[in-house]
Amino acid sequence: MNSVSASIPDKLVSRRSDAPPRQRRRGPRGTGSRLTYSAMALPSLLLMILVNAYPVFYAAMQSVHDGSLISQGDFIGLDNYIAAASDSAFWAAAQFTIIFTLVGVFGSWLIGLSLALLLRTKIPGRAVFRVLLVLPWVVPVVVSATSWNWLTAQHDSPLPMLARALGMGDVLFLANPTLAVITVCAFKVWISFPFMMMMMGAALEGIDPTVYEAARMDGANSRQQLFGITLPLIAKPTYIGWVLMTIFCVNDFPTIFLLTGGGPVNATTSMVVFAYRLVFLNFQTGYGVAIAFLMTILLVIVSVILYRQIRKVGNHE
Repeated sequence: MNSVSASIPDKLVSRRSDAPPRQRRRGPRGTGSRLTYSAMALPSLLLMILVNAYPVFYAAMQSVHDGSLISQGDFIGLDNYIAAASDSAFWAAAQFTIIFTLVGVFGSWLIGLSLALLLRTKIPGRAVFRVLLVLPWVVPVVVSATSWNWLTAQHDSPLPMLARALGMGDVLFLANPTLAVITVCAFKVWISFPFMMMMMGAALEGIDPTVYEAARMDGANSRQQLFGITLPLIAKPTYIGWVLMTIFCVNDFPTIFLLTGGGPVNATTSMVVFAYRLVFLNFQTGYGVAIAFLMTILLVIVSVILYRQIRKVGNHE
């Protein structure tokens, strides 16, 4: 009995050793898995088409008609786009949009990067400063615009009073076209630099500190470390930040409309404000939508250029 029971495990072991190794089960592969993934993604794709593609297609149809908000009007082809090419108001809005975007993107980036570098140093109250510096971006733009309007717009506002005290005369920052452009651009930088500061701060956190230690041992000063190490290593997040900020600036309607309404004498009328006036005030829906499509083309061109730079940086890493 003992010999029989003892031989059973030996037979089981020999059978297990002779059996071919069992393969691990793996997930679906090949055509079946691709069909499964496609079927799972199809509802989201259809929803995206309904939410985005249909309004874009309908707007494209409006841009080639001379309709209003209540009727599509007659088909006129590319006349709306041709009219924009000869419209001085359109070119004035495009010029301000370019200035507003360049100042908004690079002004907020320079200030955001400088503050991000400063917050990396051991300064007292660094956590408190970090929270306070984010407030311009967190506070609703209506509150910020109202505050800046109080600071600059009226005769008895603080900044005009300060200008008179300094012997500069009666300065109304939102009544003079040049000063209004400067004020609006400064306001955009004010509400945008916290976003850039957080992006650059996150990028700086990813740099290995030993790189700076090795550079200091080789005798590199702060300026050489900035241009030789910091900026090249954060190039990809920088380009991404530029793309996002360009989109934010070109499409920024509330910042301009709440502060100046596009005035004085249309000095701060951007393309999005110009399109808004055409559609909702002048009821020129086709022309206004055509201006919006021209804005989209501009954004696509800038995004493609910066995206190529991002790919170049990624290929060199």
